Amino acid sequence: MRRFEIHATPLAGLCRIDRRLLGDARGYLARIYCAEELAAAGWPGPIAQINHTFTAERGTVRGLHFQRAPHAEAKLVSCLAGEVWDVAVDLRAGSPTFGRWHAERLSAANGRALLIPAGFAHGFQALGREVAMLYLHSAPYAPQAEGGLHAEDPRLAIAWPLPVRGLSLRDRAQAVLDDDFQGLTP
Repeated sequence: MRRFEIHATPLAGLCRIDRRLLGDARGYLARIYCAEELAAAGWPGPIAQINHTFTAERGTVRGLHFQRAPHAEAKLVSCLAGEVWDVAVDLRAGSPTFGRWHAERLSAANGRALLIPAGFAHGFQALGREVAMLYLHSAPYAPQAEGGLHAEDPRLAIAWPLPVRGLSLRDRAQAVLDDDFQGLTP
């Protein structure tokens, strides 16, 4: 029995994963990861790192972050508490959808995840208070390879559902996408 429904998005390689919850009056069980099923959706291999974030305030935006090759990473992003507007931006060099973004509402209630391939920037906005996110990464964090874009980049024109607030110092200092940016090679 398959535990995930895999849905393509308008950006090639970016998938929405709907988890099938097995439940009864006591609650439910949800599978977070299955190597076999997620490989079919494009997950590149083993999990190298797992991170958990907590965001206290509604409207807070974290991101848009990416890692450059040879430390490029895929991410499987899930919301364990609360709800977020989760955004992925295609930054793959030569991609026909370069610079386009796609967003999904992820929440504890809907059991959705976003499988984000290497070559994408990622960020999210907390749609409520006390949001917990779980990230599975295909590569470990490499500070020398990190990069990012400003969440309010006018060229990206991301339709954040709430006014952007709570950007970290690092995220406020991120660059905007300009003509010199050649894209990422996964």
